[in-house]
Amino acid sequence: MRLEFIKATTLSDAWFQCVYGILDNGKKYTIDRGSYKGQQRLEFDYITVHIKHPGVRPLLPEIPIQLGIPNPVDNDYLDQYLPYLMTSIKNPNEEYTYGSRLEYQIQLVIDMYKNDGYNTNQACMSVSMPSDINLDDPPCLRQIDTRISNGKLHFIVYFRSWDLWSGFSANLGGIQLVKEYMAGEIGVEDGEIIASSKGMHLYNYAWELAKLRTYKK
Repeated sequence: MRLEFIKATTLSDAWFQCVYGILDNGKKYTIDRGSYKGQQRLEFDYITVHIKHPGVRPLLPEIPIQLGIPNPVDNDYLDQYLPYLMTSIKNPNEEYTYGSRLEYQIQLVIDMYKNDGYNTNQACMSVSMPSDINLDDPPCLRQIDTRISNGKLHFIVYFRSWDLWSGFSANLGGIQLVKEYMAGEIGVEDGEIIASSKGMHLYNYAWELAKLRTYKK
């Protein structure tokens, strides 16, 4: 397996570097099971992305207007997405939401740090559960681990599968807002994000868009 490591300053920088890198180092294959079965993905074997300043605005990437392609995520999307991450509200047709798994853990982690101190390895929030393997569409986000170091709250997140073109920015933008909220409640500064995945990919519909954005032929 080929392991990739990207150092980025902002969320937008991280997205661009990942898109640029996957065109050179991604593995192309046909999907046997899962979303878009029968179509092709371009995928990293495994990637870790270290983002030093994920709170820098804008949180979502903006594509130069002269390229004539839309931004991967609408500017107002995070306002809609944040409740999905932080509350347990579900629509009748939804088997789960990230918020339904995270809501009570967010408060527990806040209380853990405030009441017991910062030096712990137990403040890890799980999204997945064993029964998820039976779902047709199991959670992509599996866990958000946390650490307070040098007075800042840092997130370490793992995705089993991760759509790079639009999902990456929407997910990390929302997760960054959760981190800012938790840091404020705990009374520390906002910190870094380390994100990893063994399934970060571009679906074939996005390959040409990615080439346009990165000026690759």
